[in-house]
Amino acid sequence: MGAKVILVGRDGGRLEAVRDEITAAGGAAQEMPCDLRSAEAVEALGERVKAEHGRCDILVNNAGTANQGRPLYEMPVAEWDLLMETNLRGPYLMIRALAPLMIEAQQGHIVNISSLAGKNPLANGAAYSASKWGLNGLTYSVSEELRPYGIRVSVVAPGSVNTGFDRVVVGGKDPATKIQPGDVAAIVAMLVTQAPQSFISEVLVRPTKK
Repeated sequence: MGAKVILVGRDGGRLEAVRDEITAAGGAAQEMPCDLRSAEAVEALGERVKAEHGRCDILVNNAGTANQGRPLYEMPVAEWDLLMETNLRGPYLMIRALAPLMIEAQQGHIVNISSLAGKNPLANGAAYSASKWGLNGLTYSVSEELRPYGIRVSVVAPGSVNTGFDRVVVGGKDPATKIQPGDVAAIVAMLVTQAPQSFISEVLVRPTKK
């Protein structure tokens, strides 16, 4: 695609590792460590992006956390707050910081990574499900707000992806049969390279094998 990737997250070491993978593959990447839960930190990030690059063509909100395995009434308030701050507050803050650059350019694409848990009930994962239902609603509404500026906003909702969320075989399932990170990345690339007169607002992704 020829894009320069800016990697954002709390773990600077992991950002550097991903940057090195991208550059080794011939791409261009830069890491900007940032706590996406902090309004001040994200605002400073937006100012840095503007100062160093002057533009933001694509924003992918992919940071997330999960806390599943027990009913909501057993969930500590601190864990609820962490989950909501990461999964819902983070995308809001990033849009708030970077959408003005897209509005100025009268173009751009925002892709929020949600989950099928944001389309279906999830017993013993109510908080996670609620955060993704909320992210879906945020996406659809922000899309209407930004369409007049030529900015497209999409949501990708995959099922279980073979990432650090769950690296063990559960119920005899082979991680290789799960949705792979590259599958989701290919969908994002497809979304942001659509012809400008149209856009795909939602993509639901399921593994071929249950």
